[in-house]
Amino acid sequence: MSTLPTRPLYIISATCLLAILYFGRDVLQSLALAAILSAAVAPLTRRFTRLGLSRAPATLVTVIMAALVLAGLGAVMVGQFASLTDDLPSYRKELRAKTKQLQRLAERPLATLEARLQVVDVPGALYATPAPSRATAPAPPRPNVQDTAGKLLSQISGPLGQAGIVLVLFIFISLEHESLQDRLIRLAGDTAISRTMQTLADAAQGISRFFFAQIIVNAAFGLAIAATLWLLGLPHAFLWGTLAGVLRFVPYLGMLIAGSLIALFAAAAGPGWTLALTCMALFLVLEVSVAYLVEPRVYGHSSGLSPLAVIVAALVWGTLWGPVGLILSTPLTLCLVVAGRHVQALSPLTTLLGAAPSVGAAQRFYQRALAGDIAAIVRDGMVRLKRGSLAAYCDKVLIPGMAMAVPEIESGKVGDGQLDQLRKTIVEVTEAISAPGADGPCKRKRVPLMDKNIGSHLRKLRQARTGQWQGSLDVPDRSVTLCAGLGSDREDFLSELLVRALAEGGADARSVALNRLEDSPGEDKAHLVSTVFLPYPEDTNTGAWLDAVADLRSAMPHACIVVIKLQLDGKVTRQAEVEKAVDLVVQSFEQARAFVESGI
Repeated sequence: MSTLPTRPLYIISATCLLAILYFGRDVLQSLALAAILSAAVAPLTRRFTRLGLSRAPATLVTVIMAALVLAGLGAVMVGQFASLTDDLPSYRKELRAKTKQLQRLAERPLATLEARLQVVDVPGALYATPAPSRATAPAPPRPNVQDTAGKLLSQISGPLGQAGIVLVLFIFISLEHESLQDRLIRLAGDTAISRTMQTLADAAQGISRFFFAQIIVNAAFGLAIAATLWLLGLPHAFLWGTLAGVLRFVPYLGMLIAGSLIALFAAAAGPGWTLALTCMALFLVLEVSVAYLVEPRVYGHSSGLSPLAVIVAALVWGTLWGPVGLILSTPLTLCLVVAGRHVQALSPLTTLLGAAPSVGAAQRFYQRALAGDIAAIVRDGMVRLKRGSLAAYCDKVLIPGMAMAVPEIESGKVGDGQLDQLRKTIVEVTEAISAPGADGPCKRKRVPLMDKNIGSHLRKLRQARTGQWQGSLDVPDRSVTLCAGLGSDREDFLSELLVRALAEGGADARSVALNRLEDSPGEDKAHLVSTVFLPYPEDTNTGAWLDAVADLRSAMPHACIVVIKLQLDGKVTRQAEVEKAVDLVVQSFEQARAFVESGI
């Protein structure tokens, strides 16, 4: 029996799921609203149970409290709307005058354009057929009280009926919370109990934190709008502040509706456009401040969604479920993102929609280095250097990022052009973030690459600034820190990076290749060296590395020899000999810098 390929099967499944969501929205909307409300108030219910109430009374108390709050808010808004309705006739004249003014302003450019494009009448126009006379249409019958009341009840009964269904489902879901949880665990199977429990706990906690943060932010926003409009002298300021806070629960669209209503009423409430423009400007300032300063700090710890995910979720769920989908878009998407952390089939949703970046700093560095995006790497590096040291940046970003290139280069996945771009980017970035006084890519003396060795090239760039011996040799005894290697690409690069990381902390650090005599100022200068740092050897050159350490011992008997074994370095067959040949083993550049600064 033939089976469908995996990708078409996924497409068919996704299509069926979307069809179910769309055609079953009348039922699914109520279930989703009730379930999300139950998860949102679950912390309050648990708080009552800790006070000694059983599950059913705690749930009823929670429902009653929520109903009282909503009823009180609704009563206040209804009273404000009634007062606004009484005052509307006094605003009608000003609103009509401004509407006509806007209409004239909009029609004037069109009339000018039409006049310029108007052609001269031709004789044929004399024979134009006269327009038919318009018959007087009979006046439509005036609706009576019964028809008006019937239409009003039909419009209200739908939302009220759905609200009643949601309330009933909310109560029963809250009462059957533990039973529903047991059923879901049973459906998942005995082998996935811990994963299912963690998924449910993460989803409930995420929804609760998000709604709590959203209520606090929107309430503060509404109060700020009300206070601002009251200070400006706009009537019914509390109504517009409450409306703005409530409409902010609808992503993006709610803010536009609230701002438009406030601007429209401000235009009708006062003569001229000063009040309307001032209200619009202050509303935009408050909205932008909340959206870009407050919400990223608050929602970043509560929603777990990226800003783009919130917009996409609003579009998708709004298309499927309309206004209810707009309100539920963020919590529903949050549930999918949480589920993707524990269910392999949904993990792409977490990667695409989650707030946490799906790539690490080292991977992002490597991707940008291949693309040659030097400016972005330098900008990120400068931000990190403000919070930490160059040694930490090398440990966490630069060296791990370069290590990602090794297997791809060895397997031939990185072409010659990309490899050249990678070398150029590493040189530019290292110089930009470590050169004295540098705050970005700068002009400097060009030195041609020697055998495409990045470390050797960086050393020559530094020697062009500091001299052949990378500084004066007229220094006190045991004041120089030497970073040495055997001249390979890897060891030259690590040695040069370490020199720059140590120099940032004020150390007199210099780098040499032990197998290049031109790098050595002579044996009579050995007394200047206090510490020698060596990169951990690779398994293929352990013997040569041990011989070089023995030569260092005889040439610099008073120097402390330290080997840097990074987390990326693997074990060697002669590891015990390597660690016995040196005085100290450190695990990172940060440890090496701390050792030098300690003066031990």
